[in-house]
Amino acid sequence: MKHLTRRRLNTALLATTLISASTVLAPLAAHAQADAYPNKTITLIVPNPPGGLVDTSARLVSDPLARLTGQSVVVDNKPGGSGNLAYANVARSAKDGYTVLVSYSGYHIANPILMDKLPWELKDLTPVGLITVATNVIAVHPSVPANNLKEFIAWAKQNPGKLNYASQGNGSVSHIGTEIFKQQTGIDMTHVPYKGSGQAIQDVLAGQVQVFITTPPSVMGHVLSGKLKALAVTGKIRHPQLPQVPTASEAGLTGFELESWVALYVASGTPKEVVQKLSADVKRSMELPETKQRGDAAGIEVRYLTPDNTTKLLDRDTASWAKAIKAGNIKSD
Repeated sequence: MKHLTRRRLNTALLATTLISASTVLAPLAAHAQADAYPNKTITLIVPNPPGGLVDTSARLVSDPLARLTGQSVVVDNKPGGSGNLAYANVARSAKDGYTVLVSYSGYHIANPILMDKLPWELKDLTPVGLITVATNVIAVHPSVPANNLKEFIAWAKQNPGKLNYASQGNGSVSHIGTEIFKQQTGIDMTHVPYKGSGQAIQDVLAGQVQVFITTPPSVMGHVLSGKLKALAVTGKIRHPQLPQVPTASEAGLTGFELESWVALYVASGTPKEVVQKLSADVKRSMELPETKQRGDAAGIEVRYLTPDNTTKLLDRDTASWAKAIKAGNIKSD
């Protein structure tokens, strides 16, 4: 009996020792992993086709990140399923910081609100940091008898239901953002969804659809050539390549801001030290003068935010979008 008691005691002491050792070794292992990170190729998973805001943002960060880390940084475009293919790919990836999602606000915010069944959940992804932001332009066809935002709102109120507005698809930033614009101004317009900005802009230029709120690259050339009228930009400041176009606030519509943003995420469970190391390298990459110059040339604002502040931005925009989606009775396709 005494031998059995002694054996149980020894077993208990061994278990306690192992638990204590693992408690000590786990943080050491995480630090060692962070110290070695990165030591192989980092893959940026883009939920969109080549070209456009998200892909351009990925390529803005990939080149300087590769130089700073000494490792290859590959951009892998995985469009499909309203972005869900790429999101699920990263959510299920190894928790080591080598597979990174280039997340688009339109997908990250709208999909969990609009879609009942997703192959990923918000809790599956951990933020690394915000990298870019694009303001939007309130653009109208020249046939619209308004030369500024105040005149447009007044004319639209006098002609309810006569205007059509384009979007890049149901649940896109251009869709939800225009619904927020409608709700804030009290005007009535009919939604015409397209599969991307390319198809939308053709009908806007033809006058079949009169209004398009979208990012500058889609409309900037047409505004400068006089084929479209830009009534306002929806960011905090004027766009550097459209300096003549006022912000919505300057044009008399205070409180209306609409920015599309791109942020980096990794699979939840990735060691905190690895996330911090990657975030610090991304910050350094985005703060390089040449990165800002390339962003300006593409009509994109380079804007880094920490992981915590990226989460705050997501929470703020999710609350605003959820309210607009409910008020507009917006459903997924």
